Amino acid sequence: MHGNGRRLQDGFHSCPIAPAQPGLALATRKEGSLIRICIVRPLANTAVTLELSKTVGAQASMIVAAAYDAIEQAIRVGDLPGVLEVAAAFCSVTLHYDCLRITQSDLLERVAGLLESVSVDRRPSGRHWLLPCCYDGENGADLVDLSETLGLARGEIVAQHAAVRFYIYALGFLPGLPFLGDLPDHLARPRRHEPRTHVPAGSVAIANRMCVIYPWVSPGGWHIVGKCPVPMFDITRKVPSLFAAGDTIRFVPVTQDRFDALKHDLATGAIEPHSFLEGE
Repeated sequence: MHGNGRRLQDGFHSCPIAPAQPGLALATRKEGSLIRICIVRPLANTAVTLELSKTVGAQASMIVAAAYDAIEQAIRVGDLPGVLEVAAAFCSVTLHYDCLRITQSDLLERVAGLLESVSVDRRPSGRHWLLPCCYDGENGADLVDLSETLGLARGEIVAQHAAVRFYIYALGFLPGLPFLGDLPDHLARPRRHEPRTHVPAGSVAIANRMCVIYPWVSPGGWHIVGKCPVPMFDITRKVPSLFAAGDTIRFVPVTQDRFDALKHDLATGAIEPHSFLEGE
């Protein structure tokens, strides 16, 4: 029923739920940084979210990645019996578990012991992507408005955006959608006052100090600066999402003709999405 420590009845079995615990600290004492669980949020009786940072950014991504890797490894080798999977977000990890095999309180105790030995001393090393992006015409639907607001020429905004090596903090909102940071402060803008009901698939958009690529047609309130032809999610692949948290992306400006050619070749299988990995 509620995250208050009472038991939930499922007809035949009962599963205990641990109460929310703000400020539970799990510290690593190696050279790395302190891992601190800011809040424990039970999600009914089959999942629990551990918030590890209060702010999005490079430090949060390091902490989340270190905790995620340690928990995932423990699941693989059987050190967290009953835990089915772990999912990472900007500032948290969520563990999904079988409440008939492990209680939340037991799970939290095991995770505390696991994370005591985790070192958080560097950003995880992911893959590096060089993605084509067409900033021309309607592909960069908001560049004119951004140019006026920022006091920068359209071409200067494009050049500065393409110069950033973005870090993928998390995937979410839509299947395969990467949240990228960090945009330079002088390019940061709040979200649009009026969100669009239709953002084309492949749109590259910015808001605040972040950037996203929309894998699908979707509503959205971010400022569209370009379009990428590379498909980011394919359910037929062994790993459907092209990207992973910890990867980096740099956009390479291309003309409309080049964009169209790449889109055709990707659709026909003449080239594969992984060919845009740096060094491929």
